Amino acid sequence: MINSFLEEIPKNTSGINEMQILNLAYIGDAVFEIMVRTHIINTNKSKTDELHKTAKSYVRAEAQAEMYRRLTETLTDEEISVMRRGRNAKSQSKAKNASIAVYKYATGMEALFGYLYLRNEIARLMELFEICIQTSVTPKER
Repeated sequence: MINSFLEEIPKNTSGINEMQILNLAYIGDAVFEIMVRTHIINTNKSKTDELHKTAKSYVRAEAQAEMYRRLTETLTDEEISVMRRGRNAKSQSKAKNASIAVYKYATGMEALFGYLYLRNEIARLMELFEICIQTSVTPKER
């Protein structure tokens, strides 16, 4: 279901490699959020406040930084390069509840998701999302 939804959204695939890395992270943040919410809706029949708490456990900077570390084992050189560029980007904003280092790792992961999404590499995006979901700790597991 997530896969078909993401494929149907038109994307401009030209110039992705020249795009500012924080713009990739910007769209990647939204893509990851919609993927998480869709996953939760499909697997959890809780009330909205519980759904929100569960989603936050996946999209918070600390969780995404851990996903960054787990993903590096399965990435291509090109994907690692995108994540590193995202991690090393000079951001004007900072995380509300995370260290600068953790925030930078989360930005790297979001940049990769934005990059794959805009390149229309939905199958690869779904593959990496599965790794992220499998390695995450939800509130009920804490």
